[in-house]
Amino acid sequence: MSETPSYSPPAGTGPSGPRSGFWRRFAAAFLDGIVIGIVASIMRAFLDANAANGLGTLIGLFYYTYFEGSSGQTPGKKALGIRVIDFSGGGPIGYGRAFIRYIGRFVSAIVLLLGYLWMLWDKEKQTWHDKFANSVVVPESAYPVEKWP
Repeated sequence: MSETPSYSPPAGTGPSGPRSGFWRRFAAAFLDGIVIGIVASIMRAFLDANAANGLGTLIGLFYYTYFEGSSGQTPGKKALGIRVIDFSGGGPIGYGRAFIRYIGRFVSAIVLLLGYLWMLWDKEKQTWHDKFANSVVVPESAYPVEKWP
């Protein structure tokens, strides 16, 4: 009895299907910034500004790492119907790569936001931090959790 081998796309080609656009990603980041900003504002009432800023960065780290690592969606991404997935397999990126992706945001911002703008001319619509974490942002409808490997 012969078994039919399963097919997976060649490495580096990424999942097929639509990608999330710049403005939808921007709006999701804006919403997430509001959530993190509210928490940081509350902390400023109890801490000095330097401690609150440092703690705000840590909250952002945990926020993005947890939500993107587990479901691929922060509350902002969920509200806008987009999700972060593994570029090679289409599933969740996990906490380790979500952490790398978060740290990569600083690199994306360092050179006049070029790392964020990169998606405007990148074939796969990836930012630098997407590339660092081997991830891509897609519409939730194209990759619902039920389709994850």
